[in-house]
Amino acid sequence: MHWIAIALIGAGVGYLGGLFGKGGSAIATPMLAAIGVPAIVAVASPLPATVPGTLVAYRRYHDSGITNPRVVRWSIAFGIPATALGALATRWIGGGFLVKLTDIIIAIIGLRVVLRPEDHEGAHHDMSQHTGRLVSIAVVVGLLSGLLANAGGFLLVPLYLEALRLPIKTALACSLAVASVLALPGTVVHAALGHIDWAVTAVFAAASIPLSSLGAKTALRMQSAHLERVYGAGLLVLGVTFFFLR
Repeated sequence: MHWIAIALIGAGVGYLGGLFGKGGSAIATPMLAAIGVPAIVAVASPLPATVPGTLVAYRRYHDSGITNPRVVRWSIAFGIPATALGALATRWIGGGFLVKLTDIIIAIIGLRVVLRPEDHEGAHHDMSQHTGRLVSIAVVVGLLSGLLANAGGFLLVPLYLEALRLPIKTALACSLAVASVLALPGTVVHAALGHIDWAVTAVFAAASIPLSSLGAKTALRMQSAHLERVYGAGLLVLGVTFFFLR
């Protein structure tokens, strides 16, 4: 039953990851912890599974011509070293604290997105004017991604929306591309520290990867304003629920 539960969590997280433009490890962490997976293992083990899942989902957006290469390049360039640094810091920060922090951040971001009145569909912005913002986003998200052992998607999307004023679907596409890369240094560091249970990772990935593509397909078919509200409400409900259940 333990492995069945992990597979079901992987399937649900894969779908939500594709729908919300993220790898899904931030959602997976509290769910795995809730079924008895040790805290630090719940934090780190979903991370490797996010790489193929996010790439599969991103392919959907790329084929539809929805992406911003400049945002992706700058986010990756500054996010990778910050992610490695954040992952190293987990040697001195307990897994239980990281699980709680994940819940709080998810809820706050969800509320912020729900309360946003604007719909930026169709907006076009010169990213060359926002280089400083791009670098700041990459560094902050990278550090938190390493600490929380996730690919950063749950932070990237709202920051892209707020700081860069990207349309929701472009923000989702860029988030998936960046998340697939930012998961790599965190995976290497956490594996070296012995935090990853590869059996958990394998079961989780087998169930999540096929559903990631379906989630992205669903998002592409939704109206942008509706998608943005669903995104924020989903994060808010998940964050609050997991915080009070644990």
